[in-house]
Amino acid sequence: MEQRHLGRTGLRVSRIGLGTLTWARDTDEREAAEQLKAFREAGGTLVDTADLYADGGAEHLLGRLIQGLVPRDELVIATKAGSVREPDRRVDGSRRHLLAALDASLRRLGTDHVDLWQLHAFDPHTPLEETLQALDLAVSSGRARYAGLANFSGWQLAKAATWQLADPAVRTRVAAAQLEYSLLQRGVEREVQPAALDLGIGLLPASPLGRGVLTGKYRRGTPADSRGASDPLAAFVAPYLDEASNRIVDAVTTAADGLAVMPLQVALSWVRDRPGVAAPIVGARTAQQLGAALSVETLSLPDEISRALDEVSAPVHHYPDHNWSTL
Repeated sequence: MEQRHLGRTGLRVSRIGLGTLTWARDTDEREAAEQLKAFREAGGTLVDTADLYADGGAEHLLGRLIQGLVPRDELVIATKAGSVREPDRRVDGSRRHLLAALDASLRRLGTDHVDLWQLHAFDPHTPLEETLQALDLAVSSGRARYAGLANFSGWQLAKAATWQLADPAVRTRVAAAQLEYSLLQRGVEREVQPAALDLGIGLLPASPLGRGVLTGKYRRGTPADSRGASDPLAAFVAPYLDEASNRIVDAVTTAADGLAVMPLQVALSWVRDRPGVAAPIVGARTAQQLGAALSVETLSLPDEISRALDEVSAPVHHYPDHNWSTL
């Protein structure tokens, strides 16, 4: 698998990342082991997890697997911290919480460092400089090699990067930004992608298959074994089951038929090769599903198909993003 630099850093990652959202929840240890083995055999290196996934279970499972299945130094391990399940808040970006969460992640993973440590979301109740100081301390102490931000808006990302650049005592720079990005969700292109490109921050698209909808499996209803039929996740899938999404899925399916490939390969190839993207993060319940995604390595979309998909999925951008000079 091709390796790419993560933004303007020296860190190289596989251009497809393995997500672990379902591990220790819908994916048991045997299936997780098969996924990790298949991923590594395909040349994959970037494995993405979070302390929130299965309440730490995903990290713990990954830690067990890297003890005997894949050498630690052959993987780029990324995890996240900051998300909390408290009655009065969803994110805790305080130095106290973040550094304690990082230490707990390292214990579960069975390693002395992670390659990329990411804040899971912006915390409006904690001064941003306190949060960024925690990221800097994690890197300067050796517990993390690089730092990233997830689910930050464009102005939040730019503010964080600007603060880091302005303080000569801070050596850590934002290396990555992880957000949902797919043919069904192109909101990242409004401000985050331009900011990331300007600042040299690598994009890590989450849900690159539109929460599973871009595979085409919902075209004729909701499969009984799908996320859309699951009580906990039905609401997660529902926003992408509208008419606008159906038109995009139809276009993806038409392109796939013309190329004699699967719809998920078309959708994944499209987002993988967008400007600024380092590696889409692909999650799968089974090794078979992951194998289908990994097969995209040999596919590059023809320009005419990329343009057609661009057009059918184009988000509506108004002032001040477009045509401001003609108003």
